[in-house]
Amino acid sequence: MPVPAQTPPPDHRPPSRPARRRGRRRAHGPLFYPAVSAGTVALVIACWFAASGMRLVNPAFLPSPGDVWEAFVELVREGYKGESLATHILVSLRRLFLALGASLAVAVPLGLAAGTSRLVRAVIDPVIEFYRPLPPLAYYTLLILFLGIGDESKVTLLFLSAFAPLLIGVTFAVRKIPEDRLRAARSLGAGGPRLLWSVVLPSCLPDILTGFRTSTGLAYATLVAAEMVAAVSGLGWLVLDASKFLRNDIVFTGVIILGAIALAMDMILRTATRWISPWLDRQEGWHGKGSRQGPGCRMLPDEAERIRHITEEDWICCYIPEKQSDNAWNQRS
Repeated sequence: MPVPAQTPPPDHRPPSRPARRRGRRRAHGPLFYPAVSAGTVALVIACWFAASGMRLVNPAFLPSPGDVWEAFVELVREGYKGESLATHILVSLRRLFLALGASLAVAVPLGLAAGTSRLVRAVIDPVIEFYRPLPPLAYYTLLILFLGIGDESKVTLLFLSAFAPLLIGVTFAVRKIPEDRLRAARSLGAGGPRLLWSVVLPSCLPDILTGFRTSTGLAYATLVAAEMVAAVSGLGWLVLDASKFLRNDIVFTGVIILGAIALAMDMILRTATRWISPWLDRQEGWHGKGSRQGPGCRMLPDEAERIRHITEEDWICCYIPEKQSDNAWNQRS
């Protein structure tokens, strides 16, 4: 007697997802992203040419790129109101660099102390959190009353605008240092000022530079506003004074110069961050120049973790040479 065929039980498993492509992400050449950035700038300039050439905007409000170039040549040759263009630029940069240097000299040591001491944080937090949300121009009038309309009030204003974000960044960088790293440094003989200088400060450098970039941007924006309020020189004053006489070609020239200087400073700080802490790019999963896998290749997670420990944790062995141990180094690497 034939046995009836049994139907298999229904499969309640969810349908399988299509297999993902296992190929590597297409690697771009080293000039791909700079070319994209240059293309963006070229597109903006082309739109500017088109808008001014077709007179979509009144020429009195939107000068053509040719008019702006002629205004730039005029500023280079003749200056503005008896001062050369280089003088206006140097006056603005002098005010900015004085304030940034003072903020670095005060905020970094105070931030290191606040990150390691709860008492120091309790002392400075009320003052910082009180004036940090205030717009810098809100208390600029008080600075003018006490210090006058000279460079003293402007440098003080820039210092206050750059000090708070830099201090907060340094304090946060110190507090997020792994406790295991500090214990390892103490076990190798570091302590007191040497622990601060050899382990804490190198671990905080990337975050300090990131906070310094933020502070530089805030101070630079405040500089232009301060020069527009009370000044007789500087790029901000040049732009404001030219707008009073409807010299929009000079206004556009000054704005472009301000933006170019800000872009150059930011690129310098980004390059310094990459040079001081090269492991930051590696943690994102990309190999740099000279890597054994070549540029544009993905790094395995365990390899990225190993490189992170070599580049960060071995600050201790690099800065405490007399306590090095060959066995300890071999275990790390």
